[in-house]
Amino acid sequence: MKQVVRGVALSIAASGIVMGGGYKIPEQSLNSMALGAAYIAHTAGADTVYFNPANMSFMGGDDKQYIEGGLTLANLPSISYSLMDPYSGESKEENILIPNMHYLSKAYGEWRWGVSLTAPGGLSKRWETPAQKAYAEEFTLKIVELNPSASYRAMDNLSFGGGVRLVYSEGIVKSSTKDLSMINPMIPPVARDMEGDTVEFGYNLAMTYKPTEDINLAATYRSNVDLGEEGTAKLSYAGMTMYDGAASVSVPLPAALNLAVSKTWEDKFTLELVYERTYWSEYAQLDFEYGGANIGPLTPAFDTPIPKDWEDTDTFRIGATMKMDNKITAMMGFAIDETPVIEKTIGFELPDSDAKIFSMGFRYQQNDQLSWGAAFLYDNKETRSITKGVADNPVLANGGDFGGGGAYLTTVGVAYEF
Repeated sequence: MKQVVRGVALSIAASGIVMGGGYKIPEQSLNSMALGAAYIAHTAGADTVYFNPANMSFMGGDDKQYIEGGLTLANLPSISYSLMDPYSGESKEENILIPNMHYLSKAYGEWRWGVSLTAPGGLSKRWETPAQKAYAEEFTLKIVELNPSASYRAMDNLSFGGGVRLVYSEGIVKSSTKDLSMINPMIPPVARDMEGDTVEFGYNLAMTYKPTEDINLAATYRSNVDLGEEGTAKLSYAGMTMYDGAASVSVPLPAALNLAVSKTWEDKFTLELVYERTYWSEYAQLDFEYGGANIGPLTPAFDTPIPKDWEDTDTFRIGATMKMDNKITAMMGFAIDETPVIEKTIGFELPDSDAKIFSMGFRYQQNDQLSWGAAFLYDNKETRSITKGVADNPVLANGGDFGGGGAYLTTVGVAYEF
């Protein structure tokens, strides 16, 4: 029983920032949403700055400038956990707005530059049922990235690009065992209320080679960014505040490598294949610090490093773009996405599973300068069954099933050339 009690307390400490390392949104424009992020080798607008800055050198019209913006509504359905009362539960449904903006300059000789403002990650997850509330009563995370980039055309068919990642993130973490301790008096009534933010830097690199006019080969790399969240935390036991002061924790926003190839037929139909490797193994453990203070009896619950041991993942994407005679460009995509979360360290804060992603959309060319469109993406999460006796989480150690979840994303966007 002591192991169960200690396990519940330790898991509370893990519930705060774990989603910051495990949730990302690669689709950051209308085209990328419609193509399910199979949008690396053959990029076609101002969003080239973000997805493959090397392609800026191949954009048409050296004297042209490009600007594009979009807004995505992400609907996150509730996640259900099925075991037995009182441990079964269901999270709240969430709706999140995600903006993006991209600008591409005119050419300066063989050079071109641009800048993107995106929200490449973020989440809001809330549980009200006792067992889940103990680990993730609320987790809200916002990530905003400013990414200035430049490209250099080394040859007519070879270009390089790169830029700086300026990442701002902030989060709110709340967890409480109050309701659970009423069911099982052996579980201590502890709680945490934490806020934090940070500004960090990274880099991105890109290369595109065109062996023929209708084939693009591309590679991009985004560096790991350690998010050293700093803020304040209030820790309590049985309703009494035991600590109210500085708190910090560091988690990785992991590096990602994309390799892509596209082929275009008669300037009408383009097919692109993308392989993405995300280096989640950077997330080995979670270690909270409390300003060097001794938090007394809450030390075992909140100040013990938590092993996570996430795994690197592979994602496979395919996208198709069709230019029609009625000024409409139709797009569709499909992807198979792995989860980095291993069964041993899975928790209610991120009950993730493998997914299949389906997307589609269109862009309408209003005139020579203005275009607009919409896209829709469905992230279909597989049901995940937890093997009894494997998970570190004391509730999930009893087994059970996670169902639901996933995401519905709807994007509207507009682009202008001048």
